[in-house]
Amino acid sequence: MNPSLVDNKASHNYGKVYLVGAGPGDPGLFTLKGKGLLQCADVVVYDALVSPPILDMINPEAEKIHAGKRRGRHSKKQDEITQTLIEKAKTNAIIVRLKGGDPFVFGRGGEEMEDLVKMGIPVEVVPGVTSGIAAPAYAGIPLTHRNYSSSVTFVTGHEAAGKYRPEVNWKAIAQGSETLVIYMGVHNLAYITSELIAAGRSCETPIALIRWGTRPEQEELIGQLDTIVKQVEETGFEAPAIAIIGGVVDLQEILPHCLPSVAGR
Repeated sequence: MNPSLVDNKASHNYGKVYLVGAGPGDPGLFTLKGKGLLQCADVVVYDALVSPPILDMINPEAEKIHAGKRRGRHSKKQDEITQTLIEKAKTNAIIVRLKGGDPFVFGRGGEEMEDLVKMGIPVEVVPGVTSGIAAPAYAGIPLTHRNYSSSVTFVTGHEAAGKYRPEVNWKAIAQGSETLVIYMGVHNLAYITSELIAAGRSCETPIALIRWGTRPEQEELIGQLDTIVKQVEETGFEAPAIAIIGGVVDLQEILPHCLPSVAGR
């Protein structure tokens, strides 16, 4: 492994914490730098959405700590996770915080970075491929296309509780971009679609829901803003899923030959 990859010089006798994006699931999309860090890590604190093939890359001698947060099944609160990272940095040189997707795209990596830096703990961020880009690509949906979309908005459908202004401005979002990519929006889908229609989006606007994007079990549900909620109820479609809204969704029907291959699909 390249020695420049890991900086073992710790401030205040702390080890270094690496906020590593594991990507959306397909191990082929995991970065070489992330893989190298897993192979030499002393401790790995990982999320629920990290795929098993990537977990298999972890140094067998490393301490593995599951810190997954899934709706209604939080194994650790956010402050507990940060405290774990701080405690492990006191006695270990290389601590990897392994997060699904990208740490800085709705991954709370920014929050963890702030808390660690305040404690004087060295931090490095290793980006990952975010599911909002990868999942549509694996479903044959380009987020931009000269004939359909020249702008994209990424937004969360599930916001932090207790925020001063918890609402997304869906009216501005609806009119701001041709393509919308919504993370964690399945549980609020009825509200989101009604808000977008009320804000002027056509009820016939195409929408795709992509569950477990890039993994062998990936599945898609295609509909319109005014039909998708009923489709979800009828099919039992569940989170975790990404929603893509806009004319580019129609390209899913004509680009099947462009779909990336995933082992097991």
